Amino acid sequence: MTTQTVYEQTSEQIADTMHKASRAASAAVEALEDSVGAARRAAKQGGYAAVEFFDDAKRRVQRHPIETVVATLAAGIAAGAVISLMLKKKPSCCATQMHEMD
Repeated sequence: MTTQTVYEQTSEQIADTMHKASRAASAAVEALEDSVGAARRAAKQGGYAAVEFFDDAKRRVQRHPIETVVATLAAGIAAGAVISLMLKKKPSCCATQMHEMD
């Protein structure tokens, strides 16, 4: 094997490796662009859904103001009761540690 042949083989391997790396990088960029596009579409759809929900809620309050206030009050009381029960059932971290030390 001559020096020229070794040089040519090495050059071909380097060129092949560079080509494969370039294709892999292009595929990675394409996948990233697809992901960014999907995220943008999802954010836009989420924004539309939020606006629609807000408009619907506003119309509901305008049509049924008393029922809306009563339902909101009931939901607040229920949430407060659930939180209160959860706090009563859960032992505090300091009390548990004090019992463990005894």
